Amino acid sequence: MFPTNQTSQGTIVAVAANFLYALLFLFGLLMQPLSGTQVASWRVLMMLLSLVLLVSVLKQWQHIFDYLKTLKTAKEWFLFIIPTPILGAQIWIFMWAPVNDLGLEVTLGYFLYPMIMIIVGRFFYNEDMTLLQWVATICAALGIAYDVWQYGAISWATLFVCLGYPPYYLLRRKLAVPPITGLISDLVLLTPVVIIALYMSGGFELAIATDKFWYLLPLLGIISTAAMALTMVASQKLPVSLFGTLCYLEPIFLFIFSITILHQSIDEGGSLFMYGMIFIALLIMIADSALGYVTRKRDDRLQGYNEPQVGSFPPRRRLKNRRIKGVLTAHRFRKIRKYQQKIDKMTRKIEELHAK
Repeated sequence: MFPTNQTSQGTIVAVAANFLYALLFLFGLLMQPLSGTQVASWRVLMMLLSLVLLVSVLKQWQHIFDYLKTLKTAKEWFLFIIPTPILGAQIWIFMWAPVNDLGLEVTLGYFLYPMIMIIVGRFFYNEDMTLLQWVATICAALGIAYDVWQYGAISWATLFVCLGYPPYYLLRRKLAVPPITGLISDLVLLTPVVIIALYMSGGFELAIATDKFWYLLPLLGIISTAAMALTMVASQKLPVSLFGTLCYLEPIFLFIFSITILHQSIDEGGSLFMYGMIFIALLIMIADSALGYVTRKRDDRLQGYNEPQVGSFPPRRRLKNRRIKGVLTAHRFRKIRKYQQKIDKMTRKIEELHAK
């Protein structure tokens, strides 16, 4: 069972991390006259620099290299690289939308994203959905269906966000890619693209010639680093269910920023009915996560078992043994997947013979 003070500290850290992530949403306005695309390009460079510093401070490069050594075939490398454009597109729309009056539409996509992931887990991985999760999904679906019926469509930016991330995580999960390993690899692969984009659009010259960018660009990197570091700390201090619940704060902050700072009207993103149904769905999801946390905490008290924690990196002590264990686990995962594919193929052939 987690100590009360540790849970309180983790909660404060998680709230701060989600607030910082939401604060990045406003950098497009602060960094004008750079365009949204130029700001997104600079964010990739600053994120890469900050992540390199973070990994270096934590001395976790070997953990990243250990995983990359497990990728042997061209197919595995293809599956490892193909999610990178998806993440690049999501970074782009996150920075581009606020300066193009689509901040509220993107925020709506982040509200819908957790429910889309639940549906993906249900139908792709046969994960069970609780009653409250079904109710939340139905509420959100009713809100979306109403807007489609009323206006004939839903914003492309909303669909871009809520339907863009699931393929990314499905591909990452297929190879069991550690989060930080996947992120730093994506940023490295995106770097040549954003450098060319900045060079072709004059982003470097504009940044050098404008005084405020001399402190805004480092600030962009500092906030990115702080948000990532705080997320890692919170994930180590909090139970899985509570940590997941607090992640819903980011779209709430984005919604508040879109209304108050970006001065967007709620009607621009959709109808009040749709927002009402999605907020109800979000509250139900939070309640479901909270109930799961309370249930696990009660079970831990009865069984004397501490709930596993989520961490982007293993603890520094016994790190060598954990690295070896991680590599062996990845090997076993691929072998099991390979044998399962062979079994499925043989099963289909047997069924075809029986059908004849």
